[in-house]
Amino acid sequence: MRKRFAFVTSAAALAVLAGCAPQAARCPAGTGQPMQVYSLFFGRAVPNRPDVAEPEWQAFVEDVITPALPAGFTVLDARGAWRSPRSGRTVHEATKLLIVALPDAAGSLGAVNRVRTEYQARFDQQLVGMTVHPSCGLF
Repeated sequence: MRKRFAFVTSAAALAVLAGCAPQAARCPAGTGQPMQVYSLFFGRAVPNRPDVAEPEWQAFVEDVITPALPAGFTVLDARGAWRSPRSGRTVHEATKLLIVALPDAAGSLGAVNRVRTEYQARFDQQLVGMTVHPSCGLF
C-alpha cells in the first residue's frame, strides 16, 4: 500500500504544487538577497517494512542531501498526518522536516527535486511534500 504525503501551507506553496513559480522577494537594504525557502516533508512510514530508521535517514543525509545542498540546510524531527485516499482515515507518522534557503535561481529547484525523487525511490514513497515561499536571506 502506498501513501500520499503532502502539506500545503500558503497560497505560494499551492502555486508551486500546481506548477507555477512563486514571485521573487523584493529585499529591502540590509535584508539580503532574494531566496526561495523550501520545506520538505519526509514521511518515515514505509509500506511492507519497518519505518525509516535513524541510521537509514543519516545515510540518506550523507549520500543525497549534503551533496545536493552543500551550502547547508536544517533538519527537524516532526509528527505528520495525512489522509489515506483508500481508507479515508487520517494516518499519523514520524516525519523529518528539511528546510533550505536557496538563491532564487534556476538550479535551486532542480537540486531540491533530486533530493525528493531519491527519497521517494529509496523508501517507496508516493510523494515527499514540499512548500516554497519567497524570502530574503543573508548567509
